[in-house]
Amino acid sequence: MNNPLSLTRIKNDVNGNPRYVVHFLALDVHGWQSNIGLSDRYSMAVSLAKRIGGKRFHNKQFGGGIVFQSYCTGELMDSINRIAGKSFDSVIVD
Repeated sequence: MNNPLSLTRIKNDVNGNPRYVVHFLALDVHGWQSNIGLSDRYSMAVSLAKRIGGKRFHNKQFGGGIVFQSYCTGELMDSINRIAGKSFDSVIVD
């Protein structure tokens, strides 16, 4: 695997839909300057993720996470690759 990306499986939402969390640094690939604060980088990554249905993950279980609802992890990976401008291989962690 060239660029692994961990999709961490979390509990289903209230409607029973499967959810996966990705760390925000996976979406921090557009060459954002290192002098930008970590909270600003997180906000930028969440902004990118919202384009494909991502949301902030408000849980201590996974700090700095972005949550996606998805039945098809292949389509989710395609969407993440498109907005990140990179080619990741998925690694699903239960």
